[in-house]
Amino acid sequence: MINLPAAQLEGRTAIVTGASSGLGARFATVLAQAGARVVAGARRLERIEELARRQPGVVAVRCDVSDQHDRERLVTAALELGGQIDVCVNNAGIASGGPEERGRLEKFGAVMRVNVEAVFALSQAVAEHMLRRGSGSIINVSSMFGLVASTPVADAPYVASKSAVNGLTRELANQWARQGVRVNAIAPGWFATEMNSELLEDERAARWLRRQCPMGRPGQEHELDGILLFLASDASSYCTGQVIAIDGGWTIR
Repeated sequence: MINLPAAQLEGRTAIVTGASSGLGARFATVLAQAGARVVAGARRLERIEELARRQPGVVAVRCDVSDQHDRERLVTAALELGGQIDVCVNNAGIASGGPEERGRLEKFGAVMRVNVEAVFALSQAVAEHMLRRGSGSIINVSSMFGLVASTPVADAPYVASKSAVNGLTRELANQWARQGVRVNAIAPGWFATEMNSELLEDERAARWLRRQCPMGRPGQEHELDGILLFLASDASSYCTGQVIAIDGGWTIR
C-alpha cells in the first residue's frame, strides 16, 4: 500500500508576511484551517487583527518586512506561539507604482529592499531555528514575471526583483537541503489583488488578458491553496529549489 502524506499542519507554526489582504490573507487562513498556528505579519495592523478575529489560530503582529526590528519581532512571536518555526511564507511585496516611477533608480532600490532583501533576511532569521531542528519549509511568493517579461506593463524593478527571488530560492535550497530545510517558490499569474486590481477591472485590459492567457481567465484565490499546502506540508518532502508557476499557462506560450 502506498502511504500518501496528508497536507495537514496540526501542531506546526507558520509565519505569513503581507497578510493584511489578498493572497497573504488567504495564505494565513488556509494554513490555519489546515491546523497550523499562524503569525500573520503586515504593516496594516487593523487588517490583520480583523483577520485574527475571523480565523482562530491566527495571531496578528505588525511588521514592516524591510525593518530588522520588525522582522525580529515576527520571529519572536512565532517562537512564543509554538516554540518552533515550521513554515515561513515570504509573501510581502510591492510594485513600482506608476509609469513615471518605474524608471527611477530610487524606486528600483525600494522595490529590491522589500521584494528581495527582506525575503533574504527573514529566510536567514527563520532558517537559524529550522536548521537547528533539521526541518522546515520556506515558501517565497514570486511571480510569473520573474520568469517572463511583464508585458503589457513595463516594470523593470518588479521583474528584476522577482527574478532575483527565483535565484535566491534555488541558492538557499541548495545550501540548506542536506540539513532538512526546503526552500521553494510559488510564481502566481494574474490574480485579483490590490496590486493589479485596476488592470483586472478595466474591461479592455481584461479582454486582452483573456486572449493572451491559454486558460482564458485570471486565477481565483482558492487556486493557490493546493500548492501552498503541498509546499508547507510533508507532501513535498522531496521537493526543494523549485519555482512553480500557477499562471493558467501564461509562461508556456
